[in-house]
Amino acid sequence: MERNELYPIFLKLHNLNVLIVGGGNVGLEKLSFMLKSSPNANVEVVAPKFLPELEALVEKHPSVKLTKAKFKKKMLKKRNMVIACTDDLKVNKRVYDLSRKRYLICNIADTPDLCDYYLGGIVTKGNVKIAISTNGKSPTTAKRLREFFEEVIPEDINKMVQNLNEYRKTLKGNFEEKVQKMNDITASLKK
Repeated sequence: MERNELYPIFLKLHNLNVLIVGGGNVGLEKLSFMLKSSPNANVEVVAPKFLPELEALVEKHPSVKLTKAKFKKKMLKKRNMVIACTDDLKVNKRVYDLSRKRYLICNIADTPDLCDYYLGGIVTKGNVKIAISTNGKSPTTAKRLREFFEEVIPEDINKMVQNLNEYRKTLKGNFEEKVQKMNDITASLKK
């Protein structure tokens, strides 16, 4: 049976430098998704032209920069992460190949073979964030799961998380004892 072997991580995009190559509909979608989760992400979007909606989105986010130009290799300097979403497969493949040479993680939109990572479904309620992956097989399934979790996770979950964090700070004992106490308290969440 095939299984999802992706390793989920939560990136602090305000501490990283992200490059998005492409200013069309897919570029807008990728940037919107990123900023919904990380509104202070450091991003530069490069394209010869931009959708007006993308320009309007960028106006609301001072940490995002637009560069009206064709992609050049030097644009990969001092980057941590790259997304290419132009309508030119040759440009996308070039971005991917150059990114790999620089050991940068790269995502080429709608081309799973040219992706080091996928952008999955995300549910956020305060400090609680759940990422959903279908291993790149079905974004629609990830979307439906996201909608399900948004409905079933209570709105006040953030209050519980904050209360548990405060309680955790008061615990005495070694690490294992603290973990056991927190496990005992949160066991009711499974029911």
